[in-house]
Parts: sequence; C-alpha cells; structure tokens
Amino acid sequence: MRVEQLWSNARLATLRADLPGLGVVEDALVAMRDGEIVYAGPRGDAPAFDAAIAHNCDGRWITPGLIDCHTHLIHAGNRAREFELRLEGASYEAIVRAGGGIVSTMQATRAASREALVAEALPRLDAMLAEGVTTIEIKSGYGLSLPDERKMLEAARALGEARPVGIAATFLGAHALPPEFAGDADGYVETVCSEMIPAIAGLADAVDAFCEGIGFSADQVRRVFETARAHDLPVKLHAEQLSNLHGAALAAEYGALSADHLEHLDQAGVEAMARAGTAAVLLPGAFYFTRETRLPPIDALRAAGVPIAVATDCNPGTSPLTSPLLAMNMAATLFRLTVEECIAGMTREAARALGRLDTIGTLEAGKRCDLAIWDISEPAALVYRMGFNPLHARIWGGQA
Repeated sequence: MRVEQLWSNARLATLRADLPGLGVVEDALVAMRDGEIVYAGPRGDAPAFDAAIAHNCDGRWITPGLIDCHTHLIHAGNRAREFELRLEGASYEAIVRAGGGIVSTMQATRAASREALVAEALPRLDAMLAEGVTTIEIKSGYGLSLPDERKMLEAARALGEARPVGIAATFLGAHALPPEFAGDADGYVETVCSEMIPAIAGLADAVDAFCEGIGFSADQVRRVFETARAHDLPVKLHAEQLSNLHGAALAAEYGALSADHLEHLDQAGVEAMARAGTAAVLLPGAFYFTRETRLPPIDALRAAGVPIAVATDCNPGTSPLTSPLLAMNMAATLFRLTVEECIAGMTREAARALGRLDTIGTLEAGKRCDLAIWDISEPAALVYRMGFNPLHARIWGGQA
C-alpha cells in the first residue's frame, strides 16, 4: 500500500475504546495518507507499506495530539494585580463585585484591535503547541457586545490560519454583565439571544454560558440554550464552579457537549450528565489558582460513567496556564485522577467534549493524523513531571 508517511519502531497509546487502558500497542507503526491515519497498530499485523517518507521512532511513544477543550486564549491585558489582591485575602467574588474580574479584561479587550488580540494570543498558543497540542477550543466572552464578540471569534479563526492547529471557536456572550447593562441581566440576555447568536452563528462552533451567582441564572441560561438550539449550535456550560445552581443538569437537558468546572456538582447533576452523555471538563488550573478547597465529585463521576476531560482553562484571571502537561499533573495531584484518566482526558475525552471524537482524539484508521511523539520511557512520565517537556515531534494532519 502506497502511503505518504510512515512512523515505525514506535510504541502507541492509541486511546482506542475497544482496547483496555490507554490502548497500548508495542512494536507498532502509524501510516498516513491524505492527512489521515490509514493504519495504527502492531507491525506484525500491518500490510506492506510503500512510504514516500519513513520515520524511525527509535522506540518512542506516540499518543494522539493533545486537545485543550476549554480555554479563553483570546484576551488583552492581564490581571496580575488581582492575583496580588487574592494573596492579600480578597475573594474572587469580592474582586468581581468591585469592578475587577471578567469586566476588567473586557475593557482591555474592547480597546484592542483584532490584529492586536491575535498578536497577544500567539505566544500563549505557541506554548501549547510546543507541548503537543493539535486542537484547541477558544471562547469569546471578553467583548460582551456584538462587535467585540465577533472580533474575538474572528481572532480565534485567525490563529488557525497563523498556526497549524485545529480551532474550535465557542461563543460565550453570556459570560458576565457588561457595564451598559448594569442591573439588567435579563435585558442583556435578550440582546445575546436576539442579536448576538444569530449574527455569530456562522463563526462559532458552539455556545457557552456562565451559570453562577456572579454570572447568569439557570432561567437566563435556558433562554441562551433555546436560542442556540434554534440556530443548530451545540451548547456547553460553566457550571457549579462556586455554588450549585443545578447548571450541569440544565446542560444535560439540552444534550450539552460538556459541563465544566463542577466543584459543587451534586449527585442529581452527575446522573443527568451520565444519561445525556455530557462530558465533565475538569479545570485543575483554576482550582489551584483560586485556592479552591472543594473537589469535584470525581468518584461519583467515575461510578456513573461520565466521560472526564481535562483542560487548562487558560485565562487571565483564574488560570493563566498555558501548559497542558502541567494541567495533567495538577489533575492527578489535586483531583487524584489516574494516569490513564489524565491522558485520556487531554485526548479522547477532550475530543468528545468538543463533539469531534469522530475525527480526532484516538489513533485509528480514518482519524485525522494528529500525533504527539514523546521522548519518554512510559506514559506515566507525561503526567509525572513538572516543568519538563519531553515532546519530540508534533504532527498535525500528517505534517510536522
């Protein structure tokens, strides 16, 4: 069989659902044609390949390319001063109510051009690509007006043109209440539904919202979800981060791709997510950075069979994290996820949380050839180390 590229003498963590654990295959090879995997498995079972380019991996490990399924990568400015305030004892809620938080980033983002937003985001994106990320979700939500939300989504798309990476763009207009709608959350939600979602439907892949006491109520989120459904956009939700407003159950009711954060998730929410197939996206960077003490109900999620993804939540205020490898280590040390759960959470389950498991997230024929090749002795090394990057090569659509 003629193929364009062949990676041999490799060990694979395929993450295939029909194989146990990480789907490990020793003495394996991966063959690619037209940007897709045509074979990923044992050398002894492979057909005879005639490769235009052949790579000897010298026993290195290959995983699917990493997928960061929850980021706020596009923004202007930083919130280092708020970090200082938290060190001095101020709570996140107090900072928000004093005019900080999301609204302060909104002001900087509104003042920036699309080109400036792209330029500021590129170093953050490059840091992630250097650790093996091949697909990244990027949310809007710091514009909070139609022109500025559109600008953010356009900037996200521009990043995908500037770098070899898959982009999932998510509209997060219901992120915070902008100053011009102070005291009128219902009025702002009406604007999100009647003006913003219809206008960005062609730019966004999904719709998100922040269901929280300092965000939007369940009833307001329901209106956002109804509008998203009317425009054939899948939904996801920031839910149960600071309190339990039963957002996860609401998200599940609408067949959400994911519910994210979940520190205050209750059993009813777990069961609703399990029934709907809604993924749980855990964000240990935010848990760490805000000094949260209440853990997501990991055991309950496991017991119910809820898919568990892991992401950086890269954002300027509560998780200025651009390392997916460190996110996996945090998920293990803070949340007690296993090595298998961490790696699956940043590959297969992250793809599921984006609604893209049919094309990425595992190593098997028919999937996009997105690979991360590692200088490691065993998969646990990806989760074990901190501040060390063992990436040997990153392949996106078959190209380095």
